[in-house]
Amino acid sequence: MNHGKSPACCLKATEKRVDGAGTEKLLIFQQNHSGERKIEGIKRYAKELFTLEMISIDEPLPKILDSTEEYLPRDIRADLVVDFLKHPDLSHDLAVACSHRKIPVIASGKKLRVKGVLTPPT
Repeated sequence: MNHGKSPACCLKATEKRVDGAGTEKLLIFQQNHSGERKIEGIKRYAKELFTLEMISIDEPLPKILDSTEEYLPRDIRADLVVDFLKHPDLSHDLAVACSHRKIPVIASGKKLRVKGVLTPPT
């Protein structure tokens, strides 16, 4: 997927697509393999329901990100986004971007107060 960014961006986040039989696109963001077990569960039990796409950010990040543009895609297209990111700046900006596009987000255990984001307890 081309995010309209420089090639340096592609080194920061890796993407992987797993096509299932389903028509719903589930876009999963993870950081340092934070969602691997749950992603494997989705693949095992719900692969036929979704087309999965994963974006992984696996490099060390500073405590504060002034801009998340080089880590998050500019154009997010999905029926549902799942946030397994650890960095609060990434999670917040992802939630805001999805809210603007009316894409629901599940961000379990987070304290995001953005319209369209579900934050169930872990």
